Amino acid sequence: QVQLVESGGGLVQAGGSLRLSCAASGRTFSRYIMGWFRQALGKEREFVARISWSGGGTVYADSVKGRFTISRDNAKNTVYLQMNSLKPEDTAVYYCAAGVVGQSAAYWGQGTQVTVSA
Repeated sequence: QVQLVESGGGLVQAGGSLRLSCAASGRTFSRYIMGWFRQALGKEREFVARISWSGGGTVYADSVKGRFTISRDNAKNTVYLQMNSLKPEDTAVYYCAAGVVGQSAAYWGQGTQVTVSA
C-alpha cells in the first residue's frame, strides 16, 4: 500500500514557475514508476510525466516537454514536478501517481490545484 500527498500547487501568472512535491508513504516507494497526471475542469485526466524507479528514465507529454521536469528522491520518498514557463492551459488539478502503466496507476494522491492566470 502506498499513500501519496501532493503539495506546492497555487496561483501563478503565465510565464511563472511552480514546483509540485509528492510525499509517499511505504518502504517500497523506490520500486514504483512514479508519475504526474492532470485534469482540467470539464476535461478528462491526462498524462503529464513519469519517471522510472531509478530516476534514469523519464517520459513527458508533448504539451509539457521542455517546460516541465520530473525528478525523484528515493531517500526522501518524494517525487517532484518542476513546472516552468507556465501557460493558462496548464491550469488543472495535478495528481501524483505510483505504479504508472500507460494512462493508469495503482495509487493516486488527492490532487493539488494549479491555476495559471493570463
